[in-house]
Amino acid sequence: MSEREAPQLYLVTPPDFDPAAFAPLVKEALAAGPVACFQLWLPQADEDQLRAAAKALRDIVQGNGTAFVLNGSAKLAAALGCDGVHLDQATARDVKAAKAALGDDAIVGVSARTSRHEAITAAEGGADYVSFGPIFDTATKDLHAEAEALGALQWWAEMMEVPSVAVGGITADNLAVPVQAGADFICAVSAVWDHLQGPAAGVRALDDALKAAL
Repeated sequence: MSEREAPQLYLVTPPDFDPAAFAPLVKEALAAGPVACFQLWLPQADEDQLRAAAKALRDIVQGNGTAFVLNGSAKLAAALGCDGVHLDQATARDVKAAKAALGDDAIVGVSARTSRHEAITAAEGGADYVSFGPIFDTATKDLHAEAEALGALQWWAEMMEVPSVAVGGITADNLAVPVQAGADFICAVSAVWDHLQGPAAGVRALDDALKAAL
């Protein structure tokens, strides 16, 4: 890790929430510690629901100096004033199209899961980061850990310059594993939003664990 920057927190919303009730929790979480990127992820939402959620959260997130990224459509992300988009599956052409829709300075991230080939393809298209996972079992997406994900993450850190995000079941208790494997960003969902003492305590716990992992 000595030649790499310290890993940062990448926060993703729960898959379903009421925007008005959730907005204060987002403000609380972002005030508790550094968050580099915030992804709006509503897999079952229609466009109107995504617009309402973005309207409720975007200014809070960007006002904190945190990048606001939409999961899904690059065109919608551009229309909503997002800083970028996360694509769950993408070819190099898809990444280039997203850049064209959002602008060269926008963030375009891609899920590679366990695939080194898909990660390389995304990077060749100009992706700003690729994510690997699930590293651990995750209740958020009801998926089991994939042993190949951690190996792909470590290989990527050793071979590639494009930043990586570790995803899936990551908590303050286990994040040292992907950090030591070379992850540039640690993705958190339930570790923050389901924390027993609230989201601010969740962010603080992860921040403390990131510092300790180094």
